[in-house]
Amino acid sequence: MSTEPHKIFVCTSCRHKNSNCRPGYELIKKLQDALKLAVPVVGDDFEISGVACMADCSRPCTVAYRASGKATYLFGDIDPETDIDDLVAFAEHYRALEDGWCNSGERPGKLRRTALARIPAAMIVTEADTAAVS
Repeated sequence: MSTEPHKIFVCTSCRHKNSNCRPGYELIKKLQDALKLAVPVVGDDFEISGVACMADCSRPCTVAYRASGKATYLFGDIDPETDIDDLVAFAEHYRALEDGWCNSGERPGKLRRTALARIPAAMIVTEADTAAVS
């Protein structure tokens, strides 16, 4: 497993329909607080960052999990009031996965049905790797 921190990105541009409310800022704060409390279980190697846009404006909040050598996940329709426990539980699960790969049944609660994308980890192939295969 990589020693680089796991990253959680939260869209700060998303707005609720017909509102100027940007729930991403509230979600970042609540998630930071919840992860601090969960350090004994989840670990302390998560960084949470707000990002300007993840191009899913119709489904606020949008949250992504990423780590070196692991699949990346993008979730939409995340509610800062009700989904913090699911986000923390997924952080614990994601951290334990060697390659980050899991199916929807392994994800907690609402995250089973709100995945927008699962992006495989980038594979860097070198000439030595190519020679070993041929």
